[in-house]
Amino acid sequence: MRRLIPVAGLALAACNVPSEFLQRMEEQAKYEYYETSTFWADGRAMRTPPEGTVPRERLVGDPGLTTGRVAGQFVSALPQSLKVDRALLEEGQKKYNIVCAQCHGRLGDGNSVVAENMALRLPPSLQQIANKPDGHFYVAITEGYGVMPSFAGELNIQERWAVVAYVRALQRARTSSAGGTQPLPQENR
Repeated sequence: MRRLIPVAGLALAACNVPSEFLQRMEEQAKYEYYETSTFWADGRAMRTPPEGTVPRERLVGDPGLTTGRVAGQFVSALPQSLKVDRALLEEGQKKYNIVCAQCHGRLGDGNSVVAENMALRLPPSLQQIANKPDGHFYVAITEGYGVMPSFAGELNIQERWAVVAYVRALQRARTSSAGGTQPLPQENR
């Protein structure tokens, strides 16, 4: 390998290739923001988008469904366009077990092997933050929270809401009573 690098360098030098050819991608002619241009009649390099175009950053549709927020506030409950049924909860359980349970635990209590080895900050018990609105959980999954990364690339919008619905089911299961009269013992986590 050490012999190959000098040979490749000599081969390029022998080809008599102009250096500007080799550097053309690094040194492209381009305009910076707010720079002047002689090409356009108005002298500006930045162009106004054509009438009626929508930037890709703008979300179209129900912002509560797609962002978990409405008017800058977390939505309090799952969007009404989602039908909370057995299929949604099963999908949420499947995705939660794949993506979330490593850190938050299978029961959402923060007890997991990964959590035991986290020195910086432990993942919260989802039971202890049950008072947060549904939008909080959705936004945390979408954008990340603290040391938790975003999982928007792994879970689509429907799957994220399914995980939120499943987390709510976990929380309700922990606070409900067995047989309708007695709370669950702490040691059964």
